[in-house]
Order: sequence, then structure tokens, then C-alpha cells
Amino acid sequence: MKQKYKILPLLILIFAVYKMTGQKTIPEVESLLSKMTLEEKIGQLNLLTPGGGIATGSVVSENVEAKIRAGQVGGLFGVSGPEKVRQAQEIAIKNSRLKIPLLIGSDIIHGYKTTYPIPLGVAASWNMELIENAAKMAAKEATADGINWNFSPMVDISRDARWGRISEGSGEDPYLGSAIATAMVKGYQGDDLSISHTMMATVKHLALYGAVEAGRDYNSVDMSKVKMYNQYLPPYQAAVNAGVGSAMTSFNDIDGIPATGNKWLITDLLRKQWGFKGFVVSDYTSVNEMIAHGSGDLQAVSAQSLNAGLDMDMVGEGFLTTLKKSVQEGKVTEEAITIACRRILTAKYELGLLDDPYRYSDTSRPAKDILTAENRLAARKIATQSFVLLKNENNVLPLQKDAKIALVGPLANDKNNMLGTWAPTGDPQLSIPVLEGLKNVAPKAKISFAKGANITNDTELAKRANVFGLRVDIDTRTPEAMLSEALKNSKHADVIVAVVGEASEFAGEAASRTDISIPQSQKKLINALVDTGKPVVLVLFSGRPLTISEEFNLPVSILQVWNPGVEAGNAIADVLFGDYNPSGKLTASWPRNVGQIPIYHSMKNTGRPAPTHQFEKFKSNYLDSEISPLFPFGYGLSYTSFEYSELAVNKDKFKQGESINVSVRVKNTGDYDGEEVVQLYLKDQVRSITPPVRQLKGFQKIFLKKGASKTVTLTLSADDLKFYNSELKFVAEPGKFKVFVGGNSNAEMSADFELE
Repeated sequence: MKQKYKILPLLILIFAVYKMTGQKTIPEVESLLSKMTLEEKIGQLNLLTPGGGIATGSVVSENVEAKIRAGQVGGLFGVSGPEKVRQAQEIAIKNSRLKIPLLIGSDIIHGYKTTYPIPLGVAASWNMELIENAAKMAAKEATADGINWNFSPMVDISRDARWGRISEGSGEDPYLGSAIATAMVKGYQGDDLSISHTMMATVKHLALYGAVEAGRDYNSVDMSKVKMYNQYLPPYQAAVNAGVGSAMTSFNDIDGIPATGNKWLITDLLRKQWGFKGFVVSDYTSVNEMIAHGSGDLQAVSAQSLNAGLDMDMVGEGFLTTLKKSVQEGKVTEEAITIACRRILTAKYELGLLDDPYRYSDTSRPAKDILTAENRLAARKIATQSFVLLKNENNVLPLQKDAKIALVGPLANDKNNMLGTWAPTGDPQLSIPVLEGLKNVAPKAKISFAKGANITNDTELAKRANVFGLRVDIDTRTPEAMLSEALKNSKHADVIVAVVGEASEFAGEAASRTDISIPQSQKKLINALVDTGKPVVLVLFSGRPLTISEEFNLPVSILQVWNPGVEAGNAIADVLFGDYNPSGKLTASWPRNVGQIPIYHSMKNTGRPAPTHQFEKFKSNYLDSEISPLFPFGYGLSYTSFEYSELAVNKDKFKQGESINVSVRVKNTGDYDGEEVVQLYLKDQVRSITPPVRQLKGFQKIFLKKGASKTVTLTLSADDLKFYNSELKFVAEPGKFKVFVGGNSNAEMSADFELE
């Protein structure tokens, strides 16, 4: 009977908390909260790093162990390995008053130790099952090394290839981006966060970070609410709908208020409109950086951020050092701190940490789960599906496995640049370079190698890129000597394979560029190789769309491989020799030149739209360039060919609550088995706000043997026709629509229907 009376007050408290705040209440969490001092609650809102190669900021936390003992730390990142994680947890469990375990976070952006292609490359697979399984593999490896919280997926929409972090996202389209965000959250988190091989995901960067002005990282963002809701916010919301456990604020401002202290963003939109139940963490020192934005001193910006709905302060320690004073001065309430603390403790409960703080400290797991042969094979498969065949001159590809090949280029035998940007947990020395991959896949081929050129001869560019790791080594030989060696090796070759493009750290965070062409050192090499008259295949590495109009106009084949990951060379060889037929499709338009940026497939017509085929005065043209991209969104070739026919809708009209089926016949008309991404685009003919020229609203990746055909059916509901109008109401307006179906966003086959 006494036990019953002890439980009753806690149950009453739980009910009262839920009624007042709408927060999920858990007895174990409420029991902890009832024992905590104000200082201990604030401590849970503090995320620190002990250092050791963190790539996103220069600040490193001090006296970390002492702060953990004092209950002043809620989580750590930059710590990995079951033994080290156990040591950190033991400090909290054995030495702090309330024995609250730590969150252990990390940036697992495209694989853990088994790295796979950069996210922009993985997105080019258009394969949601593949993407989900890739995230699942990353979670299994990371949790084996003690990590339970991942700062991924990054779902920022970007239409500006100058922005280095376009490499970390899924490209320009909100529909595809939403599908990928959902797949990644499911892959990381699974159905139960307490299972030891799943980890909590973080959707980032909230919000609009991919639209920074001038494509310059950390810059300002300014856009209308209509554009936000229709074009940039959907992937974040999709991640929330998928149950993502945490969200990270962005560095930019929104409507003049930094995202980290923006109450409309964090509370009104994220929590109230979207129903997000997890916790919100700042980006690296972004609370402190509000001072430079002009928002006040550290105490002021910390109070603003907490009041806006931010729950955890990454590295800056503004919460730790100022919130108690702000409570005393009435600038924040203890209730607001308690609400934030509850969210952090709830996450720890859902991860199973309150039940077993050492759940992620199993020393037997790394050998079983990390960098296994099975995982490397999966990474190889992911990479092959990410490659995009941009051009196949005279059908040179695929190559014969007994060919004489001159392998040339600064990236042809370079382990350092295989993984790509934001691979801090990977080891580039374990990667397979292209030369090794070709030998593995085609041991009978006669391969001669010469570097031919440096990645760049621009020492200042190399120096700046090397801030993030020694990736751009400049050969001390003269450019003439390197070129002469390459040309000599090419004399007796059947084909020249030139491996060229960007170094890993030419893209990524703090790696924006105004010139996104291939560096001049490599342009000179490519032109000299073409002048030999031999067939030339460009294997193109990059973390972004590049401006390659000059190279495209040369008689060369081009295979875009992004940064493929630890199995780079093997995967590239699989595709070059035809063991896998490339099926990747671009998820960001490639401009002809930087002057076209921003460029994307869902741009609007104006009252004076440009003519399709020729320049016309007083229309929306350029004097010196076509307005179309070099490669449109959704573009990608195959070693085979596909023919589309018999496009049909199953009804001409339908009503709200109903749906229509759009069907098309696809036939493999070439000489190879292959995969095709069937894409459906929608055009709203008339609506209350100006519509895009077309929007992606459906896709399906199919496999067809040579000569085979298949009818593909894609379904559209009235919900697929909805958009946010000028009053920010999500509506589907009655009217006429046109659908386009084909292999890229320039699909010409169309059909009409009407929503009544």
C-alpha cells in the first residue's frame, strides 16, 4: 500500500506535464527530473567535444572529464571505440551525482568505416531501398564503435553548385529529396532505437541552408514563405514525418533572425505545425556565432536560443555559462530549461541508455560489424549505381577486358581522394584507387599508368583545400615532364582512360568555389590526350556539378563518378568494363557556365519566356549563352537504349480523394540488359500562384533485359497536386494538368487530365 502512494504523485506529475506542455512523459525521465538541480538540468543541454580531428569548427572543449563528473555534460562527439565510449560513460555513471549516461554523437555522412559515395552521388541512384540499406549499414558500423547519435541526414535543397555542401545533400528537388530523407531516417533508426545496431538520426540543417547567397558557405538566406514551403522545407518535414529523433539548426538567418535563435522556425513551424517530438541541437558553436550576426552578447543569444526552442548547445557552452544567470534575471524560466532537459532525457531513454548505459560498448562488435567483406561488397554496389554516364562517344564504353589501356590522370592512383568530403570516420589508405580496381576486374588488360598532371597547379587553392586534410599533393616535376610521360604511355594504347576532376576537399563545408570548371592543369592534359586521336574516356570525380562545356564538346566519353568511397576503383572498373551497366541519373542540373546559377528544372515561366530554339529580343534570354543546362535534372545515359510509348492516363477527370494512374510502355531497344529510372513530371496549367514549368511527382527504377518491355504505372492522388498558396494553405486547386513521362526532366511525351 505504501508503494502505491509513492507512485501516485509521480503519475499525477506526468499527467500534469503532458497537459501543460504536450511533451511525451516517461516515468523514468520524470523521476530523474524531480531530483535534478537547475545546474544539472542545464548540464544536460551541453554538448562537448574533447577534440581529435573534428572538421567543422576550431573550438575544442576544455576540462571535459571534470564537467562530466559535475553533471555539466549531456553528450559528447568526436569520441569512438567501445573502450573509449565505456570510459566516458563510466565517468558519468560512477562519478556524477545522478549517474545520467551520455549521448555519443558523430557525423556519419556517407558510411562509417565502410564509406560509400557522397550523398549527392548516392542520390543519383534513385534507389530508395539501396539508400535505406546504406544508412542501415552505416548505423550498424557506427554503433559497433560506440556511437548512438548521428548528425545526418543533411536534406538541404541546393540549386547552386558553387556551394561546397551541395555534395552532402540530395540535389535540387524537394520531391526526390523528401523520399531520400525518409529512406535515410528509416535506415539509421529502424523501428526501435533501443536496438543496439540502430542510432538516432538528425535532420539538418534547419533551415534553407542550401540557398545561401552567392553560394558562399555560412552566408545569409532571404526568401519568401511561399518559396520556403513549396521548394525548400518539404525534405525536413519528410524527415520529421519519418520519426527523426533530433534536428540541427543551420548557420544562416531566416527573415533576419539566425536559425539557432528563430522561434518561428523551431517552435511554430517545427514543433507546432509539423508536430516534431524530438530535440533540437545547434550546429557547431552556432549559438555563440549569433553574436557576430548582431544579436547580442553570449548571455542574450543563449537566452534567445533557449526561448526559441533550442534544446542543446553544441560546443559553445553559452547555455552552461549563462542560463542560470538568465533565470535569476527573469530572461528565461526554469520551466523552459526543464522542457529542454526532458527532451534530452527522453532521447536517452528511447536509445535504451537509461536502462543500460553501456549498450554501445560491446568490444566484440567492431571485428564482426565494421569493414567486413560483406560491407565492402555493398559499398561497391552502391557506388556502381551512383555513377552517371554523361556521354558515350562512338559507344567506346564498355571497354574490352583484354584492351591496351593508357591510364592517365592525377586521380588515377590516388587513395586520398577516393572517399570524398565529410568522411572523417573513414581511412583513405584502405580505399581502392582506380589503377588497382582496373587490375582487379580485368587482369588480362595491359595497363600503363602516368599521372600526366597535378590536380591543380594553383598552390593557393591547394593550400586552402589542405586545411581539411592533406588531399592535394602537387608533384614537383614540371608540367611538361608529366605530360610527356602520359603521351608516351598512350602511344600504343587502344584507349585512354583519364581520371580527372576535383580533389575531395574542393567541395564540402567551407569549400565554395566561384570557378567550378576542371582545373587548367587538367584541361591541358585532356586536350593533349584528345590530340593523339585515340579514343578518350574521362572518369570524372567531383563533389558538385561542374561546368564542363569545353570537355563535352570534345570527342570524349564521360563517366561521372562523384567520390565513390572505399571501393572506388573496383566499382569504377565494374562499370568501365561492363560488369554493371550505368543507371545513375543526375539530381542537380549541370550549368553550362556559372553565370546560369541558380539553375534547376522546376523554374517558372515568366510573362516573357525564352523561345525554345533561338535568341529573341525582349525575352528571358542571355546574349552569350543558352538558358538550358548542359545536363538537365534526371539525365543519365546507359550502355543500352530505352524507348517510351503508349503513355496514357486511366481517366480524364478525377475528384478530391480520388487518384489517377499514369502508365507508359518502356522497351529496352539496345544490346545490353539495363536499368532505367522512369520519371513523371507535372505541369499545373493554371493556378492562383505562378506554377513551375514542371515538377517531379513520381519515379520508378526498373530493370529490363535487352529486347524486353514493361508497362510502368505511376499513381497520382489529389494530394500530389497540392501546393502552398499565397496564404500558406496547402491546397489542390481544380483545373487542368499535364503530365510528362520520360528518362529526364526534358521528357516530351505528355498527357492531360483535370481535377474537378
